Amino acid sequence: MILAAGRGERMRPLTDHTPKPLLPVQGQPLMQWPLAALLRGGVTEVVVNTAWLGDQIESQFSPQALSSWCSQLQIKEQIALRFSSEGADFGYALETAGGIARALPLLAPGPGDVFWVVAGDIFAPGFRFERAAAERFAASGLLAHLWLVPNPPHNPKGDFGIGPDGMALNEAPAGGTRHTFSTYALYRRALFEPPWCDILPGNPQGTAAPLAPLLRRAIDAGQVSAELYTGAWTDVGTPERLAALNAAELVGRP
Repeated sequence: MILAAGRGERMRPLTDHTPKPLLPVQGQPLMQWPLAALLRGGVTEVVVNTAWLGDQIESQFSPQALSSWCSQLQIKEQIALRFSSEGADFGYALETAGGIARALPLLAPGPGDVFWVVAGDIFAPGFRFERAAAERFAASGLLAHLWLVPNPPHNPKGDFGIGPDGMALNEAPAGGTRHTFSTYALYRRALFEPPWCDILPGNPQGTAAPLAPLLRRAIDAGQVSAELYTGAWTDVGTPERLAALNAAELVGRP
């Protein structure tokens, strides 16, 4: 799942008329970079949630446009790209946990299903969605596996730690530090069901809820693992960060 429903308040006025996932990064819509990485990693079913200016996103990645783009990438597999249109359904974005719960019937119809999630406003051109990582996670029985990154200037205190056993921690380990959550993660359907989450699958009520409290409860219960990713990573959250990316040396094509 690619999260693409947010308003992008800090990016205004750029996002007044263009949704943040469609802002250009090195000549391509920002969301196109993680989408290409997912497809190259063998993921053939992708859900994108939309709200603010969601019609633009759904038009940009229409079946016809997606087919043409996949041909350019030399991807021969049949790709299913579906949208969870929160704006059209409720008139507002459901936040991360609410949005995932809304899309759950599309993402993970089976009780043990696992799935990737990444925010559509993150630029990490070297991240690889490896099938082996998904298989290891599926076999682990855990509820989530998080990729953390070294803390950027805008989040110096970090979000989560990593214990010596590879388990995620809410606080820094002894003598260590907390790192920033990259938004890249693997989840098991059970994390978004009772007793962890009280939103009904499919979120028919349109409950808006953040993800962090859910993750912190699961971490306290020893149900979340984590690893540190040290490749290039940018949370494209301000016009200045976007400008810096576009001024940098071209890193390739999605």
